[in-house]
Amino acid sequence: MSNPIIRFFRTKIYTAVFLLIAILFIGVIGYKMISGYSWVDAVYMTVITMTTVGFGEVVPLDENSKIFTIFLILASVVIMGYALSIITEYILSKNNIEELKHKKMQKNIDSFKGHVVICGYGRNGKQAARKLLAYKKQFVIIEKNKEVEERLQIDGVPYVIGNANEDETLLLAGVNRASCFISALPNDADNLFVVLSARQLNSSINIISRASQESSYDKLKFAGANNVILPDKIGGDHMASLVVVPGLMEFIDNLSIVGKSNINIEEIAVEKLYNTKSARTIKDLDLRRKTGCTVIGYKDENGEYIVNPEAELELASNSKIIVLGRPEQIAALNSEYNID
Repeated sequence: MSNPIIRFFRTKIYTAVFLLIAILFIGVIGYKMISGYSWVDAVYMTVITMTTVGFGEVVPLDENSKIFTIFLILASVVIMGYALSIITEYILSKNNIEELKHKKMQKNIDSFKGHVVICGYGRNGKQAARKLLAYKKQFVIIEKNKEVEERLQIDGVPYVIGNANEDETLLLAGVNRASCFISALPNDADNLFVVLSARQLNSSINIISRASQESSYDKLKFAGANNVILPDKIGGDHMASLVVVPGLMEFIDNLSIVGKSNINIEEIAVEKLYNTKSARTIKDLDLRRKTGCTVIGYKDENGEYIVNPEAELELASNSKIIVLGRPEQIAALNSEYNID
């Protein structure tokens, strides 16, 4: 949907064009009917009268023609002045319209809380944004390349144009209120500096950083990144796995998390499932019977994972379970426990 200010200007411009055409039409018909001019002479007289260029009449005017010409001059001056003012105002206000759009978007970003900040809108940043958009997660893009702004506008995602190395830019994106920060810059040194800045501004934020070199892994972890992803390594491992265990990898690839309508794997905090003041086990939850979902993993309060946990495992506070199921089973689980 276009900006209401732009729609307003377009309406006024269309009105001005309509009035110009209307007065031109009235002038031509008037000179044709009143003065008996040919069509060419009528158009000529109308144009020189509207533009007030001061050329002489084609044929000396009689009284009726002079009265009509006075009316035409006065109407033309008003309409031409109106049209010129609208066009001038539109040209002068074009930059203001862009500024208003940015202010409106920034106001929207300022209302975000617990969102995701993605630094860089390259290949990896764009893929992360697409996944979050499909999963209906709030996020903000930080991009310093102003040439990418048009692509961001087309994609319809909230963004901040600026250098992520500056704290002011990070704060505009709401990193101090965000729950997660993804640094997807192509340069490891830039990622390192941005991770340090983000950690300083928000000590509790979950930071995920991209790395090109394996030697950068430990540095980024030391700087404050919770997770460091090496896209090239992951890609190579994935291709090798497709050779060694192709069936297994195809199954894993089909465990898609691409939106709430067709998700088939989910991580859920135990607090959303029951009151943790009284301890319960996976067996007590009985998720398989209630929803059809199967518990395939457990993350304890210390962040340690257990694959295929025992049914008698007691669930602790601040822990999470990973469940697997068909999309309709995951939907049933969300509906059963009112999980957003």
